[in-house]
Amino acid sequence: MTRSAQVRCLAVMVVWALSAVVAEAQSVVGGRGPVPAPVLQDPIGLFQEKYATIGDDVFIGGQPTEKALRELKARGVTTVVNLRMPQEMARVGFDEAALLGELGINYVHLPLNGLSNAYAPTALDQFVSVMESAKGKVLLHCTVAWRASHLWGAYLIRERKMPVAEALTQTRAINLRDDRPFGNQQPIEGFLGRTLPELARPKTER
Repeated sequence: MTRSAQVRCLAVMVVWALSAVVAEAQSVVGGRGPVPAPVLQDPIGLFQEKYATIGDDVFIGGQPTEKALRELKARGVTTVVNLRMPQEMARVGFDEAALLGELGINYVHLPLNGLSNAYAPTALDQFVSVMESAKGKVLLHCTVAWRASHLWGAYLIRERKMPVAEALTQTRAINLRDDRPFGNQQPIEGFLGRTLPELARPKTER
């Protein structure tokens, strides 16, 4: 093999290796490595208020429309995790569970409200199980992506070993809203079972 041919062959191998690394880095479901920052998308006609993609296979948003669910099916979503309470879903205007069944998408209803359905480590455990067993892309949603942001942040910190400050920056970009009043404990702290001093707690008036 001539020197020029060797150089070309080496260049092809380098490009292939880099492409493989990039592809792997963009895959989040079932992985243990670094997680890319969320990319905000236009939610109009698809989601209520917020919609973000993380890598190639995770979607986080508010309540999806029928159109959004059909489009996500076409994009390879095989699992939908819904954090809304049953009484909330009664006001949506369509049967999400039935539509997902029709589309052949696995529906995981994990209703959370911080009261009867607590923001607790057991809820995070259930979500981790979904992320580890999903056979395709995953959509995590609630109403406006607030609960979803808190659960995702807890997942990043506990399971992906992301520094707290980085996880908070990423989830604030979606809809964490940790600067809003919310009792003595934020949902992300409930999911983790510990206090996070790094949270931007609202200032109390004197």
